[in-house]
Amino acid sequence: MLKPIRFISIDDSLLDQLMLKELAVSFPFLEHIGSFSTPLEGITAIKALKPDLVFLDIEMPGMSGVEMLRLVRQLVPIAVFITSHPEFALDGFQLSAFDYILKPLDVERFSQTAHRLQDYWAMKQKALAYEVLIEKESLVIKEGYNQIKLPLQEIIYLEAMQDYTKVVTEKKSYLTLTTLTGFLEHVASEKIMRVHRSYAVALQKISRIMGNQIFCGEHLIPVGKTFRTEVQQLKL
Repeated sequence: MLKPIRFISIDDSLLDQLMLKELAVSFPFLEHIGSFSTPLEGITAIKALKPDLVFLDIEMPGMSGVEMLRLVRQLVPIAVFITSHPEFALDGFQLSAFDYILKPLDVERFSQTAHRLQDYWAMKQKALAYEVLIEKESLVIKEGYNQIKLPLQEIIYLEAMQDYTKVVTEKKSYLTLTTLTGFLEHVASEKIMRVHRSYAVALQKISRIMGNQIFCGEHLIPVGKTFRTEVQQLKL
């Protein structure tokens, strides 16, 4: 049985703290261990409690959530921003935040993040991340002393998970020791296309595009705002 994800929240809004705590109750793998109202309290709690996950606001008294995370980034395994300020999203992702959720907290949006966290946590707990060598037409994935040669055509989509990239195929998923941006620098753009800050899809696997969602068989991939025009121009 996998250990729960121990989390704290740092937000100067008591109402938002309570809302997060209430939403998290629906996900047994999330274990709330504290809520704090200022960045300084949050830093003290991170050092004392050593949480696996920190949910934090951005605009707070004395110091922003972004500034706070920069100070303790090495002590925070997983960080998720929950904020009213979309303009700071780039700062969040540059700090390798796992996700960036806009207020007011929405049940469906929080659920998406929670399930991604569960998936990531399970993969991290079950095995160490795989080393990967990206070649022209394939990936060479090192699994212990073994090497797996995975043709690029078997990839359905890629998902950013902080400093890692989840590679999803029909048979298996791999958590690899590279960022999504680093991964895509070595893959031809006519094969795999970024469609969201956290997702890239194999173009040949797309079955249809509907609104802001891409269907790859049974897999549903969101399309980010900055990628919508390019996605809409795709010819399937």
